[in-house]
Amino acid sequence: MSPEQILAELAARREHDLPTHGGRTLAYVYDSGLAEADEVARQALSMYASSNGLDPTAFPSLLSMEADLVGFARSILHASDEVVGTVTSGGTESILLAVQTARDAARVERPAMVVPDTIHAAFAKAAHYFGVELVTVPVGAEHRADVAAMTEVIDRLGDRVVLVAASAPSYAHGVVDPIAQLAAVTRERGLRLHVDACIGGWILPWTPGAPAWDFAVEGVTSLSVDLHKYAYTPKGVSLLLHADAGLRRPQFFAHADWPGYTMLNSTMQSTKSGGPLAAAWAVVRLIGADGYRGLVERTLAGTRALAEGIEQIEHLHLVERPDTSLVVAGTDDAVDVFTLSDLMLDRGWFVQPQMRFGDEPATLHLTISAATADSVGEFLTALREAVAEAVAAGPVRIDPALAEAAATLDPATLDDAAFDALLALAGLTGGDGAVAVPERLGPVNALVDLAPPRVREALMIAFLDRLTR
Repeated sequence: MSPEQILAELAARREHDLPTHGGRTLAYVYDSGLAEADEVARQALSMYASSNGLDPTAFPSLLSMEADLVGFARSILHASDEVVGTVTSGGTESILLAVQTARDAARVERPAMVVPDTIHAAFAKAAHYFGVELVTVPVGAEHRADVAAMTEVIDRLGDRVVLVAASAPSYAHGVVDPIAQLAAVTRERGLRLHVDACIGGWILPWTPGAPAWDFAVEGVTSLSVDLHKYAYTPKGVSLLLHADAGLRRPQFFAHADWPGYTMLNSTMQSTKSGGPLAAAWAVVRLIGADGYRGLVERTLAGTRALAEGIEQIEHLHLVERPDTSLVVAGTDDAVDVFTLSDLMLDRGWFVQPQMRFGDEPATLHLTISAATADSVGEFLTALREAVAEAVAAGPVRIDPALAEAAATLDPATLDDAAFDALLALAGLTGGDGAVAVPERLGPVNALVDLAPPRVREALMIAFLDRLTR
């Protein structure tokens, strides 16, 4: 293929992807609305695409840019010069490394970490990968971590606890956990406390009246913040910060007992492109602290306007008052969340439905970026129309027998043939029997929502397995 043919083919394949700019995709992507930031990021990404962060002595420019980003983070996170940091590929890798580091530092049998049950799923992934028991504690008022309940669990587990974690803010509800109170507990017991600020870490520093959450809180031992979220850099850059070098040291991996080079890694990756790091450095240098302050002001103004607008729409309500830029809306029985998300997509807006959890019903998750702020009025108009249409359409109706099966299945007893049948019943296969993503996800999500978490997980793994064959 010629270069022209290749670019045309790429453009054609993108036609059905969600838009990454314009502020109409309210999950997965973050848009500053600054064309010059996008351009300088593209140029830096291209300039450093072939460099390799595996060996900092071979590419010292990458090492210097990493140091600059960590230094900028220190300046906004109330961090002393003792705070050290590492650039990772994303929030999940930052969290994985925080858990691995805590586990390796403690070296105890049956290690455990204590977290509120609203903690990001990346902690469950870390528990799965590293053999650390994930002990979740139900949250208290306003969906914030219940410090007293977590303290009781910490004391019951005793020396098995290698890490305690909290959110700033939590993804599912958009509220900041009581970090200072939790830090008092962990500090007294000599425990590590990780703050997952992957979303809030580049917003809270410029948020008036924000609660204490960062290294200003004595007892916070590590913190994760994603630059590819509200620093508005291209995907693939997060920071993991530790309060001092001694706390970070178990994060590093070295191996010399083989015939090749001595492997030395600061992250889970060995080879890693310097492109995302260079792009992040370029964007942060371009925007700067004052620029981010302005972007946060726009984002928070848009968030307030959206929250107020939702409260004025019949059948909708706010689940919690947002602390940063995440708005979570609930519906009454007249509106099906999954139908509503489909209807919003029909109007050019991607919103994210969240499945029921325990006794809490499904909700609608909205991530606001600076580029969304100016379009909040347009979004609310579309939302009112979609709510009215959803009320007229009524809730998704699931066959009672299928609903009962979804709620009572034991995934451990199902084989591939049974999973194939379930995928077909869920509407995830086409006429030829091949797995495909349906045009409308509402009926599928409504069915999956009835299933307990373990069945959901098994069904989605089966779907992904077949989708990628």
